[in-house]
Amino acid sequence: MHQARICVASPLFPAIKCVNRMVSRHYSEKSTLDNTTAPPNAAESNDPNPSTETSTPEDAHIKALAEKDAQIAQLQDMYRRALADAENVRQRTRKEIDEKQSYAIQKFAKELLNTADILTMALDSVPAAERSEKSTNSHLKDLYTGVSMTRVELLKTFKQFGVESYNPDGEKFDHNLHQALFQASVPGKEPGVVFQVTKVGYKLHDRVLRPAQVGVVQSE
Repeated sequence: MHQARICVASPLFPAIKCVNRMVSRHYSEKSTLDNTTAPPNAAESNDPNPSTETSTPEDAHIKALAEKDAQIAQLQDMYRRALADAENVRQRTRKEIDEKQSYAIQKFAKELLNTADILTMALDSVPAAERSEKSTNSHLKDLYTGVSMTRVELLKTFKQFGVESYNPDGEKFDHNLHQALFQASVPGKEPGVVFQVTKVGYKLHDRVLRPAQVGVVQSE
């Protein structure tokens, strides 16, 4: 605290000069006091662009939760994709297993086709007169009946396992189903039509085991 000073007028220092010095000292001391008691952030108040955004703990939590939600969404998407891939693999594997089971006998059945052909040729070699009821050759008739029954049972077994024959006589030639052995001009027949079947074709389900061997009407 400043001590008061008494200014005494004298002949050398008139009273007016003493008053002026006291006033000057008062304002000088006030200015010094104001400078020493100014707040430390007084200079910051002159900033033309003061920052108004402040980060709070709540904002940090909200940001962290948003990041976690994004991670969860990404993981869920990856999980769904993995499930879809696994289902596709399961269905593809099941299809392959079913196909292997369905066509497992393909090679074996194909080897038996010649047996069916031989039985058919044996039956066709017996004249119609010899296998009729009027025929007196009972031994040949009995043999024919036995061979015919054997062929019927073989074809029945084929069908049980998905093997069936097809006869394309009179159908349009199809290179996927037929094997053309020869061509010939046949009056009254449309070109490209099967007019003779030397061997019937066989399928295993929807797969061709052996194409039918045929003769095709030749184009003129």
